[in-house]
Amino acid sequence: MRMLMYAAALLCLALGVIGIFVPGLPTTVFILMAAWLAARSSPRLQAWLENHPLFGSMIRNWRKEGTVSRKAKWSATITMALCAAILFIVPAPAWAAWLSCAAMGGVAVWLWMRPEPTAEETAQG
Repeated sequence: MRMLMYAAALLCLALGVIGIFVPGLPTTVFILMAAWLAARSSPRLQAWLENHPLFGSMIRNWRKEGTVSRKAKWSATITMALCAAILFIVPAPAWAAWLSCAAMGGVAVWLWMRPEPTAEETAQG
């Protein structure tokens, strides 16, 4: 089971990195999933993720306080809005476009309801 979780952590990490460059593929969610899986399967990967210059503060803030930075919220919201626009430009079924937009809207509401790190937490991260 531990090896399966480790493999899933690596897959989530890869998808998160790809999500930096591919619109519509979330980064934050996959990185947080990778951190959760690594915490249960690989102390070495967990330490690497938590000390990573790009991902570390996001993971530490989420783990410690369940907070999401305003920058991450805006990034996710803008990406979801662009994806929604693309869904209505490309020949996708209308029901799929509306369902996807409803799901992204729900995620956006949930995301903006998360607290933001304090200035002290941001300085430490």
